[in-house]
Amino acid sequence: MIPRSDHENVPPHEIMSESEVKELCKEKGITTERLPKILSSDPQSVKLQAKPGDVLKIYRSDNGNEFLYYRIVVEG
Repeated sequence: MIPRSDHENVPPHEIMSESEVKELCKEKGITTERLPKILSSDPQSVKLQAKPGDVLKIYRSDNGNEFLYYRIVVEG
């Protein structure tokens, strides 16, 4: 189930578990440092109480297609 956002134009975000992050990194052949970043001061990070080092999963849709994006939370 995709989590809901407070605003229709903001895609839903959720904090990934450690096991999900490990699986993502293994699947993509990367480390978390290679993920795009999102600031801990970003409204969605604040809403989720995400801390630096957490990885967020972002659910986006376009023309009926669902896409997942990932961001690592950094201080800021």
